[in-house]
Amino acid sequence: MKSIIKNIIFIIVSFSIGFTILYYLYTNYNESYLLQCELDGIPLEDCDLLQKLKDDFFSANGFWVSMALLCFTLSNFSRAIRWNLLFQPLGYQPKLYNSFFSVLVTYFVNLFIPRMGEVARAAAINKFEKIPVEKAMATIVIGRIMDVLMLLLFIGAAFLLEYDTIWGWLNKNMKQDDSGGSLLTNPIILGALGLGVLGLLVFFIFRKQIMQTAIYKKIINVAIGFWEGLLSVKKLKSPGWFIFHTVFIWVMYFMMNYFFLLSFEPTQNLSPVVGLMVFVFGAFGIVIPSPGGMGTYHWLVIQALMIYGIDQIDGFSFANIAFFTIQIFCNILMGIVAVILLFLLNRNYNPKVVDQPIK
Repeated sequence: MKSIIKNIIFIIVSFSIGFTILYYLYTNYNESYLLQCELDGIPLEDCDLLQKLKDDFFSANGFWVSMALLCFTLSNFSRAIRWNLLFQPLGYQPKLYNSFFSVLVTYFVNLFIPRMGEVARAAAINKFEKIPVEKAMATIVIGRIMDVLMLLLFIGAAFLLEYDTIWGWLNKNMKQDDSGGSLLTNPIILGALGLGVLGLLVFFIFRKQIMQTAIYKKIINVAIGFWEGLLSVKKLKSPGWFIFHTVFIWVMYFMMNYFFLLSFEPTQNLSPVVGLMVFVFGAFGIVIPSPGGMGTYHWLVIQALMIYGIDQIDGFSFANIAFFTIQIFCNILMGIVAVILLFLLNRNYNPKVVDQPIK
């Protein structure tokens, strides 16, 4: 009962975060949109931001949206293949379709209970392939470790390629504008910096006591597990293929993002390097625990596009196109289909352990 209540509270909190940020963005941009209409001499009754967002969404180029969906699907197939490679040293050879559909279940569950999709994936492969949940979770953790490394590589590449642009944007926004606002006076940034400094100070003063706590030991164990996960890759039968699929997954993620840029007229002329920056900013938004990155993804993508001169309203429209196409429509539809097919395809399937685990 306590677990159910905890999950319900978590769902409510995560959706509240997402909807609150989206509502804040909409109301804030709506004011700007109405002001721009007034300056352009457009009657206010003809200025409807919600209608504009809908029109922009449905005006996206169908070919490029289809290409983005193809990249998303290919990345999931590659993730399923990579997952099967991790099972081989354990003596398991799950059907590719079971691994693939279990991966799709991950995204579906994450929309409603952030960060619980991995647990659902392990449960799915356990039900249909009889692989112990703890072993499935271990392979998922190793995969996530590699994903973190790839994300760090993309972040590094983005900032190296766009260092001058980012530095110029920071310098510009750290200076006060005509309204007296700047990054250094932004309450969110000031609050984050203050909490960071306070956290470091508390850790320094009470470091001996903190190092004895269960949460500190858990963090250390996670770090050790991260390192052990990296070392375990050498035990794979095909480490080269594992690395190939890890890179391929993230290249497909990037291409998916870039194809969405091409699908929207205001962003279709942006370069792949700009696409890389938007991709990195958006990845940060999805990492934050709101449903599929709802709200957080939008805000960070808008900030990235504004660096390159894209109007915040158009940035909002682009974020909606990418987010709702993948995170809502695609993941919900594919997640439901995946659950149905998992049951249909496994009615007469009896999994067997073929290989012996590598010692």
